[in-house]
Amino acid sequence: MTAAPTPAPEPTRAEPQPARSRSQHERRKKIIKAAAALASRGGVEAMQMRTVAERAGVALGTLYRYFPSKMDLVVAVVGEELDVLEAGIDKRPPHGAAPAERAVDVLARATRGLIREPELAEALIRALLLSDVRTGFGDRMTNLLARAAAGPDAEIPAGDPRRVLLRALAGLWTIEMIELLHGRGTVEEITERLEIVAARLIDF
Repeated sequence: MTAAPTPAPEPTRAEPQPARSRSQHERRKKIIKAAAALASRGGVEAMQMRTVAERAGVALGTLYRYFPSKMDLVVAVVGEELDVLEAGIDKRPPHGAAPAERAVDVLARATRGLIREPELAEALIRALLLSDVRTGFGDRMTNLLARAAAGPDAEIPAGDPRRVLLRALAGLWTIEMIELLHGRGTVEEITERLEIVAARLIDF
């Protein structure tokens, strides 16, 4: 007796989740872009949740599902700015023969990026100083400096003293940016101070 042929398996249907995820990702990016545009013209005060929702073309309830508070939204904008900086560094590695020079090059790029949008820069730095929401900014800046100073493939573990020094350099840069945004210094003066400090802190 001839066995019945095994039926061919039905084609596997693609799960709809990836499409939904892409849509959600695009909506989130659109909200962040709208918030950054408002902050660049009027600082944190301009980032009213209802105004952000209207500019992004989403319902207010949808906005709150993505970002439960205004500070969560500000933190997301900070993250987006860091993504842009990191992508630029990946595309064009930092210049300099010495680790300290490469680290300062990263900070100089970050400075130039922020001063192009001074209102946005002040909004983000104020948020970093005042927010109770964890931003991860210090860790990300430290990681960027570590990659620049030690090389993209080098590992600097959490307890390594070099990471502590790089974190201190990132903190100094944040303070210098506050001075710059309030007109108490120039880019050249800040860069010179960072070069002096970096040369003493970073010797890998």
